[in-house]
Amino acid sequence: GRRTQLLKGLPATSTVEENSAAGVSVYDFNVTVSPLASEGVAILPTIVNSNPLTEAFDIESKGGLEYRVVTTGNPVLDYETMPKSFDLQIFVEDTTGRTDLNILTIQVTDKNEHPVFRGNMAIQTVTIYVLEGTPPERIYQVDAADPENAKLKYSLVPATVPFLIRESGAIFSTKEFDYEKDPHCYFLNITVTDPDGLNSTKTVNINIININDERPYFTTKQRIYRIPEEQTPGAIVANITAKDPDDEDSSSRLFYSIQSSDRYFSINPATGVLQVSRRTDRDALPLRLHPNISLTVRVEDSPSSGHASEMEITIIIDDINDNPPECNPSAFRKEVNENTAPGTFLVDLRNYCKDIDVDPSNNQFGFTGLSGFGSNNFALESTVSGRLVMTGTIDLENPANPGVQVYALTVRVQDTAHPNYSGKYPFCISFDNIIYIYIRIKPVNEFFPVFSNLSYVFSVSEVTKVGSSIGTVHAIDKDWPPPVITYSIVAGAGIRDYINIFWVSPTKGDVRILARLDYETTQKHIFIVQASDQEKSTTASVTVNVLGVNDEEPVCSPNFYSLQIPVSLAVGTNINGFRIECKDRDSDPRSFRYFINEGNENSHFIFSPSAGSNTSRLILASGFDYESGVDTNWIYSLCIYITDDNLVSDRDKTTHLTKTGTVTLRIRVIPNPTTVTTTTPGFTLVTKRENLYSASAWYVPFVITLGGLLLLGLLGYLGLLLLTRLRTCCPLAGKAHGTPLFHFTFCVSSQAMTKLNTVFDGEARDPVTGRMYEFSTRSGARRWKKSSEPLQPVLAVQVASSDTDRGGQGTRGAEAPSKKEPSERREELTATTKPAAKPSAGQSETPGQAGLRLQKKKEESENRGLSSPAR
Repeated sequence: GRRTQLLKGLPATSTVEENSAAGVSVYDFNVTVSPLASEGVAILPTIVNSNPLTEAFDIESKGGLEYRVVTTGNPVLDYETMPKSFDLQIFVEDTTGRTDLNILTIQVTDKNEHPVFRGNMAIQTVTIYVLEGTPPERIYQVDAADPENAKLKYSLVPATVPFLIRESGAIFSTKEFDYEKDPHCYFLNITVTDPDGLNSTKTVNINIININDERPYFTTKQRIYRIPEEQTPGAIVANITAKDPDDEDSSSRLFYSIQSSDRYFSINPATGVLQVSRRTDRDALPLRLHPNISLTVRVEDSPSSGHASEMEITIIIDDINDNPPECNPSAFRKEVNENTAPGTFLVDLRNYCKDIDVDPSNNQFGFTGLSGFGSNNFALESTVSGRLVMTGTIDLENPANPGVQVYALTVRVQDTAHPNYSGKYPFCISFDNIIYIYIRIKPVNEFFPVFSNLSYVFSVSEVTKVGSSIGTVHAIDKDWPPPVITYSIVAGAGIRDYINIFWVSPTKGDVRILARLDYETTQKHIFIVQASDQEKSTTASVTVNVLGVNDEEPVCSPNFYSLQIPVSLAVGTNINGFRIECKDRDSDPRSFRYFINEGNENSHFIFSPSAGSNTSRLILASGFDYESGVDTNWIYSLCIYITDDNLVSDRDKTTHLTKTGTVTLRIRVIPNPTTVTTTTPGFTLVTKRENLYSASAWYVPFVITLGGLLLLGLLGYLGLLLLTRLRTCCPLAGKAHGTPLFHFTFCVSSQAMTKLNTVFDGEARDPVTGRMYEFSTRSGARRWKKSSEPLQPVLAVQVASSDTDRGGQGTRGAEAPSKKEPSERREELTATTKPAAKPSAGQSETPGQAGLRLQKKKEESENRGLSSPAR
């Protein structure tokens, strides 16, 4: 509410020194309250505003109604960079609502401050690196400033160091440093001072950097090393060491390598350890001839562009007894005849064995330990020579012989050298090897094979299948081991038609037949069989008795025949006098039975006699009835069976072998001329052939047209050449006569006529008139037979065909139009057929006249069709 003088001592002006710490008192004042304000101050004195704005000041209570303005230290007052005066507006209010607002002016006063370092030295200790060998030069620029902008002075301690600092603050080196001789690090205290003597100090570290300016040198003095052969890869041969003067105070980082092209050793590039890298076999080339290996070891202080030194060392590979005696071959196979005399030399093993160790003391060996089943029959003359000889006699057929044909012996080939390695190799090495000797006792053929029988007799049915076994022959041989006996036929076993009718298995002695046996031809076969053990042989006779069986079929003559009979043939008639006659090589003529198996519809035909004879006649058993429809078939195909079991009883027929012969008959029944059956004495067969265009054959007219044009062009060109030639030779001949020189004639044939004749190859008697008529068995055409003329064609039929035949069109094709007029064609047909006059009423029409009448009607219908274009 009301403004009253509550702030005692304000407004006022006060000063404060720059860089004052927090809590420094700047100004003190009191608050006066009204007696009515029993509770004192409601709002404590507060800085409500400042000009310029700042938070560097605050108000603290001193107790009671006394207060003071203090610095906060945030921000720190700086005379050089901040405002030099601040107006603080202080507000207060008591409990009665009275307020007061006054201004406190604070002036910042200047203070002489210490110089300050700037840049990296202001925030950290600066480290400077100087390469050894660098000439004296400026190495660093110190940056410092005085808050009062006073001129500063630079200095460094200790003064004995080879460095100096100038008035500008530049630090210079005063010498060329050697890392191996001079200190590696210097600590410089840099001091900067203002005119009033205030100063600041910072430390600068100077490190001397070592550079690679020295050559490494080997510290290993040994140059010759000896190692035994066959060291495992990775075995250490030597530890090559070296030093680099540049790294005297630390472990040197050197790089080792082998410069010579050696494959046996390698060196660790970091440690210098020389190791075996591959097998070192002293007994193989090239170490066998050159066991000393020279290596050039190189040490470098940098993988590239560094300093290096080289050293040559020699490694000698020593031979050890690491190879057993080797025998090639390691297995021997020898053959000796049974009953060989004792003392017979077999083999000298030393000629096949050797020890490849280089050192003579390591390649000596001997032969010991002859063992194996039956080794008591053999012996070694000495352990040095290795000669194996017989000591006993072996007879394979002797019952006391164990039956062994191959003796397996073993001989130990042992290395006699015993190298004793001291120090690193405190053990002895001894090698041996085993030789396997197989002695085969070769049998001697002492005995002949012997057949179990002196002769063999086998009985076999004549119907036994080819390839069947009929018996076995067997022979044995006393030789041991039992030899392979081979069987063969050496004589006989053949007949007139076959060289070999029997065969014997070469290994089993199984006798088999190779051809069909025939009891009716040969009843007994005798042949000689041989048993051979490849050196000695013996023979035995074999007799084969052939047992006869009924295996022949009846053979009848004729076995196929065609007959023609009239429909009115009397029952019981021997048809055309036909009979069959049968033969059987292994059956009695009375054993035949005859029966018709197929084709005998309505049982019109039988054979008489039906059994008991080798001949039988064909008899008509019942008449034909076509009018009532009982019979419809005019052609009969009969299958006649002839069996040879007529003399076999019914009880034996189940087991008796029966053979059957077959005869086929073809019987045509000829109808009577007066029957209802319509016959055609002649017919006209018209074949129409026409070319039809096919879309898939589009190229045909194109090719023909193109070929025709080319041909016409060629002919025209040739004619023009010929005409030019003739005019050149005789130009007036043609003109004088006024006649053309050339005349071209084109002939085209459009049709050809082919005559087909009806052949009348049969004749019969008309049962009504008793006259004879002729008929064609192919077409059924008939005609009355003239008494004075033989069988001949009655009607000639013309068939018209075009020049080409398309698609195989025959007699069923469409009729093609003729170039002749219908009237001319009728005249030709009439002249060809020459029909008789139409019979008057009451007269019977001959078959020929009926045929001509029917033919004429057919021609008229055809001519009517010919008047229109062919479809």
